[in-house]
Amino acid sequence: MPRPISNKTVADTLYEISLILDAEGVSFKPQAYEEAANTVRSLDEELSDLYKKCGLKCIDDLPGIGQSIAEKIEELLKTGRLAYYQKLKKKYPLDLLELTNIQNIGAKTAIKLYKKLGIKTVADLEKAAHAQKISKLKGFGQRTELDIIRQIAFKKLSRGRFLIHSALPLTESIIKELKSVSGVTHCEVAGSVRRRQETIGDIDLLITTSKPELAIKKFVSLPEIARVLEKGPSKIMVRYRFGMNGDLRILKPEEYGSALQYFTGDKEHNIALRKIAIKKGYKLSEYGLFKGKKHVAGKTEEGIYKTLGLDWIPPEIRTNSGELEAAAKHQLPDLIPYGSLKGDLQVQTNWSDGESSILEMAKAARAAGLSYIGITDHTQTLAVAHGLNEDKLKKQITEIDRVNKKIEGFKVLKSTECEILTDGRLDIKDEVLKKLDLVCVAIHGRTKMSSEEMTKRIIRALKHPLVNILLHPTGRIVNYREAYKMDFAQVLRAAVEYGVALEINSSYRLDLKDALIRQALEAGAKFTISSDTHSTGGFADLQFGIAQARRGWTTKADVLNTKPVDSFLKALKGLKK
Repeated sequence: MPRPISNKTVADTLYEISLILDAEGVSFKPQAYEEAANTVRSLDEELSDLYKKCGLKCIDDLPGIGQSIAEKIEELLKTGRLAYYQKLKKKYPLDLLELTNIQNIGAKTAIKLYKKLGIKTVADLEKAAHAQKISKLKGFGQRTELDIIRQIAFKKLSRGRFLIHSALPLTESIIKELKSVSGVTHCEVAGSVRRRQETIGDIDLLITTSKPELAIKKFVSLPEIARVLEKGPSKIMVRYRFGMNGDLRILKPEEYGSALQYFTGDKEHNIALRKIAIKKGYKLSEYGLFKGKKHVAGKTEEGIYKTLGLDWIPPEIRTNSGELEAAAKHQLPDLIPYGSLKGDLQVQTNWSDGESSILEMAKAARAAGLSYIGITDHTQTLAVAHGLNEDKLKKQITEIDRVNKKIEGFKVLKSTECEILTDGRLDIKDEVLKKLDLVCVAIHGRTKMSSEEMTKRIIRALKHPLVNILLHPTGRIVNYREAYKMDFAQVLRAAVEYGVALEINSSYRLDLKDALIRQALEAGAKFTISSDTHSTGGFADLQFGIAQARRGWTTKADVLNTKPVDSFLKALKGLKK
């Protein structure tokens, strides 16, 4: 008998079979293998021990595992191999589990890349992307290739930290499932997810329930979970399928608020809050706020802050950077609410490097609750993105007029993501820029200039009388690329002086950084929040730009595109005065 096969190995084998079968277009079987893999992952007992007790019958009796798959598990347990799996792997000798862990690389895509380029591993994928081999394949393109490079770089550089763009949808899906369980009265995420940090280390979930056994059973059986690391009556530690760890804590109702406050953090905020509690004669912990041995608050967060003489503080600004003092004086800003944007001012279409038409993007934006968008396709200097020259931009203006006649209750604004040349000039002539509703500018090339050169370059562009918005102002991409070298204070003064709004980019860039948003806010700057979307599904990312703005202490009044379109255009042009 070989060494016992772990549940992880069995589950990974079953799941990889499901990926291959799904890629081949097989009906029903992929779902059966995936369900069996999830069942194995959720087991408290090792399958090898279970098999020793009662053989094939015990495996066949497990929920979600039929006789055929039970027999394959038996073969794995007895021999350490599975002939059916080996046959599939001989046909597809690639690391599907790792490759499909790269965002937007599904099993079909991975197999296609193997057939076309011989890619078997993530290392092969990275090498092919850097050699620009992927963009030459039909159905891929340079944007996909760049996204692959960014995803791999992100995984290398983040060292176990994941973008909020990935972590939040996963969290919301899990919370939705847990709230549907009988007996669950509260369920919320804490930690860096609740604070909407740019990157997330793990997912901390807190619940109260009258039926903890049902909540635990549901949690460990979720398809998002790859492995249960530790399981107790009030705390379950897991590893999610894409590599992140997480906890589920089951709390007493009277401790829920104090635990939520404690596990939300951040560390410096919590330390400062505990010092305030001590000065007022209290003791604060995850179990509650105590006066001596008496439990005086803890059921809600609001109760804890109120007892300590403070207004409740939004999680995004719990950083011990003035929020406690403001809460004591009842002077906290009324942060910009989620869902308050009326328009999106950076939208790419298939006129340059986007995926969809102007009309398709307008309809998707309206479905997402917006009432206007600005079309900002790249300009001619950015040839890699099929940038528009003056003639093409004129034709697009005509097309936008046509679209505006076709779609009711919505406005498509004529704009552009005009490239700032190395000397600060714009690469589109003024006579065409004057035909636009607004002019957005950005930098994509020659980003390695000295701080002095880059500062002069940007300021010259901001001085241009037609420029309205500076897009992704510092050029950074979270966990992939640092900001340009520049004197941000000088750029900021120029933006305010020449009436140019600063974009808060909602994509993986998350540019501006929260600290710079607050610096700009204090200098009197105005902002727009945009998705930088290249597809119809990208408008959902606006929430991440709003989160970034909230962490920078902005209010609704500070963000111009919270206004209806006419008021927005009036306010934008009003900055020039």
